Amino acid sequence: MASTPFMIAVIIVVVAIVASPAMATDHWVGDDQGWKLDFNYTAWAATKQFHVGDKLIFKYKKDVHNVYKADQEAFKSCTPSSDVTPLTSGNDEISLTSPGKKWYICGVGKHCEKGMKLAINVLPAESVSPAPSPSSPGSSSSSASSISLDSKFVAVIVAAFAMIIVITN
Repeated sequence: MASTPFMIAVIIVVVAIVASPAMATDHWVGDDQGWKLDFNYTAWAATKQFHVGDKLIFKYKKDVHNVYKADQEAFKSCTPSSDVTPLTSGNDEISLTSPGKKWYICGVGKHCEKGMKLAINVLPAESVSPAPSPSSPGSSSSSASSISLDSKFVAVIVAAFAMIIVITN
């Protein structure tokens, strides 16, 4: 039978492997304000970094708003494409599966023209690296529901030190 320190080390490694996909971030669009009129989504997006594997979550009153995935032209003109089906649940999740520019608009009335539109740039999947300094773009997050890179990085470092301690004892 394997020794206790060895078993603990194996458990830590398994947890680290299983937890790594969980390092993706759920971005609640508009944070606690949600998807609504009278909100600056350009400013909101400027405080975030979006990566492949992350999710956008649009929270809004059902039947009051919707979400269309758009291309750049539809975004600029605030005219949803006729071949795109709107998301209408009021709790819509969009997985970010590829890098590049992504655009979203509300297709209800003149909501898009009034600012209910979001443009983001999705970066390749993130790897664990030191957290950005507080003065760098994307380092602050007012969303209580998402885990910052800071805490993810700390968790990985703590797990690595714990594994080293267990193995060397």
